[in-house]
Amino acid sequence: MGKARLEAFTDGVMAILITIMVLDLGLPRGTTIAALADMAPVFLAYVLSFVILGIYWNNHHHLMHASRTVNGRVLWANLHLLFWLSLVPFVTRWVGTTASAPIPTAVYGAVLMLAGAAYWILVRAILAQEGPDSVLAQAIGRDVKGNLSVVLYAAAIPLALARAWMADAIYVAVALIWLTPDPRIESRVGRERRT
Repeated sequence: MGKARLEAFTDGVMAILITIMVLDLGLPRGTTIAALADMAPVFLAYVLSFVILGIYWNNHHHLMHASRTVNGRVLWANLHLLFWLSLVPFVTRWVGTTASAPIPTAVYGAVLMLAGAAYWILVRAILAQEGPDSVLAQAIGRDVKGNLSVVLYAAAIPLALARAWMADAIYVAVALIWLTPDPRIESRVGRERRT
């Protein structure tokens, strides 16, 4: 079956999640710079989560671009990913309003880890549909960045209970690893289409 509806639905959900997050920012409790500064933890959590959702949207776009078709397994794997991503506004608000307290920071990491695992599952479902010799399979390769991201998130969860700032640093580091769109898919698909 075609992939256009899956892409459109995912784009819509991502847009809604980002909208929810920005609406959750709220207004400063006053008219001074100090009132604005009090919102720094909420704003920083929003920026990180915005970047993370943007990374998922960008990589999902590349993944779908390299895919020819989808099946029921891919549709459910995509919904699984969207479920975990739909919790990002909730945990963003919680971690931001508690200034990265240990439990909210650990839960934030758990949601990020489960979203990363869900993306990994989605990639595997698409690879099963496309086949081991597909352009996508060649582009994904061993998926070191994807695997490393889930491992780093998993390590950050217990660390958050002892040193929340270190867990926050890991979340930022994972985002920085992915900030540049993964060139593997784009370059492989481009080469394949030119031949």
